[in-house]
Amino acid sequence: MAKYFVKKNRCLLILLLLGVVSNAFADDGYKLWLGYNKIANRAAVAVYKQQLKYMIFPAESDQLKAAKAELTKGLEGMLSMHLADTKTIAGGQTIIIGTPQSLKGLAVVVADSVGSEGYLIKTALINQKKCILITANTDVGVLYGVFNFLKLLQTRQPINNLSITDRPRITYRVLDHWDNLNRTVERGYAGSSIWNWHKLPGIIDQRYIDYARANASVGINGSVINNVNADALILSPQYLIKIQALANVFRAYGIKIYLSVKFSSPVELGHLKTADPLNDDVKKWWADKADEIYRYIPDFGGFLVKANSEGQPGPQTYGRSHADGANMLADAMAPHHGIVMWRAFVYDNNVPDDRSKQAYNEFKPFDGKFKDNVIIQVKNGPIDFQPREPFHPLFGAMPNTALMMEFQLTQEYLGFSTHLVYEASLFAETLQSDTYTQGKGSTVSRILQGNFNKKLITGMAGVANIGTDLNWCGHPFAQANWYAFGRIAWNPDRSPAAIADDWLKMTFTNDAGFVSPVKKIMLQSRENTVNYMTPLGLHHIMGVSTHYGPGPWVDNAGRPDWNATYYHKADSAGIGFNRTGTGSNALSQYAPQVQSHWENLQTCPDEYLLWFHHLSWTYKMRSGKSLWDEMVHHYYMGADSVKQMGLTWDKMQGKVDAERFALVQQLMKVQLTEATTWRDACVLYFQAFSKMRVGAVYPKPEHPLSYYKEMKFYYVPGIGGNNYMTN
Repeated sequence: MAKYFVKKNRCLLILLLLGVVSNAFADDGYKLWLGYNKIANRAAVAVYKQQLKYMIFPAESDQLKAAKAELTKGLEGMLSMHLADTKTIAGGQTIIIGTPQSLKGLAVVVADSVGSEGYLIKTALINQKKCILITANTDVGVLYGVFNFLKLLQTRQPINNLSITDRPRITYRVLDHWDNLNRTVERGYAGSSIWNWHKLPGIIDQRYIDYARANASVGINGSVINNVNADALILSPQYLIKIQALANVFRAYGIKIYLSVKFSSPVELGHLKTADPLNDDVKKWWADKADEIYRYIPDFGGFLVKANSEGQPGPQTYGRSHADGANMLADAMAPHHGIVMWRAFVYDNNVPDDRSKQAYNEFKPFDGKFKDNVIIQVKNGPIDFQPREPFHPLFGAMPNTALMMEFQLTQEYLGFSTHLVYEASLFAETLQSDTYTQGKGSTVSRILQGNFNKKLITGMAGVANIGTDLNWCGHPFAQANWYAFGRIAWNPDRSPAAIADDWLKMTFTNDAGFVSPVKKIMLQSRENTVNYMTPLGLHHIMGVSTHYGPGPWVDNAGRPDWNATYYHKADSAGIGFNRTGTGSNALSQYAPQVQSHWENLQTCPDEYLLWFHHLSWTYKMRSGKSLWDEMVHHYYMGADSVKQMGLTWDKMQGKVDAERFALVQQLMKVQLTEATTWRDACVLYFQAFSKMRVGAVYPKPEHPLSYYKEMKFYYVPGIGGNNYMTN
């Protein structure tokens, strides 16, 4: 391996060792999209400097101090300038920042419609002098406004005539960390947990501060810092004092801490005989525990709960309902204005029904029966974060219950941290799906924003892809998924293309010769991955336990709904899961318009064909090909697209820093190898059922099927606790 590295990267290695590659053109990715790289265009620098010279920015609160420090850092990095503090307005060269309360005497007004987190950035006449104004109703709104102003400079936007009003459409915008107390990360592919519990509370790592900065820059306002497969110890005083230290860091950046809690904590930690949610002693234990937490952390956000799923304890253990369990915890949170995020990811192999139906069946009957401070956290699709799934049928099915979207940033089923997969396309596909539950146009996005029931709280969660790797996410482009989640949680209707454009310019360069072709790569990357992994609606055919690599042959995972064969149902007659009225009838959980669209083979999109239908290998597709030939085409097209991505990236040499260029180049070669493995393994396996030929135009697999079946992957990252857990 060492010889290979030296051979492939000899020139770069020598340059780095000799120090020829300057620090200005080297980047390990740690700074994310907040590198504030010096603007090379002298004309642009001159224009910005002409418009920015003085600053009126009284900053007494921690949040305003954080905003002022960020502005200073950004301007010094990009423009090599430091604004002079002043109390009077110098026409045309003054930027005024603050709330109406902090900017006393300047007659600044912010409309109530901006809300508690929104902001204004505008060119304004104040005291008869033209200036730039960044203002908001609250300090955190100002912080968001400052980050957005810096983004304008990072993306080289004009600032001479500004008129920007923005506010979040979703209230709770939360990262969910699946981090364990021993610092392993379940389904984590970027190193260990960033929370160094042993050294807390005494040592505050700079990474905690930079983590908070990064989240605030994209509008994320909450962090669940521990695994949903929770350890009751997280609620002990020994850990609460450590969590308090993190909360003190996050508060300056408008971020609240949340905790995943184990439902059996009253038994494990409180030594009660039961965790029955209707038991008075249990109710009191949770109420007392909530009081204790809030003494440590006055702005604590609330609890996240995984209950009665994959072996986790819950209210059903005691014959109670999800509503009973969630409402009991909600009562404990209510005096402190905290919330309960109750996960709808539930399935039971003892239930003789299609796994995709179980969450709907368990939660739909309790619509309207949850407390106002309970929000049901629903995965984007009905199985489990697959490369492609139809939207979850619960969206729109519970009009009187607050629902919270759960996306997965960590690429559990999308190639871990070795594959370039831009997930904003996946997010948008789900969010713009029309549920028809409130008539045409009742998209998942509008439901999440509370457009059809203004009384409901709103939220969106993203399972974090963050670890101790120098670049946070393992793959430089995986950072884009963290960034995109924040942007889409702020505004679910934001375009993936616009987000990618901003991220590339902020993270790498504004060079159009780089941004345009690489943005095309990003926008195509998720579809490429679907093609070489699970085309035409296939799903859950990855390797068992690790979820690494292909495993369509898996049929001995210990329970039917963990087996790949349960989902693709390939046989000599055909392939696919029949979820129509003649099959599991999962389609009945959707609105009639959606049901009829997907049930009818004439209108069902190819993307979901095998999700809802079991079809003959010779079924004629819209392309005119047989199903078999179409499937083979997608598998080969997917792997070939990865090759094309790599060729495009090769042309970017010299346009970005050598360090990240070389890393991405190597990762793309790894991705091509793994995409080819997926392609060959799946085509060979399914060919054993179809008995049909693969076209001569396609290269033959390098190995026989037996080779792929016998592949072993030891110590794959992201496995912790129960090896079969999917979270």
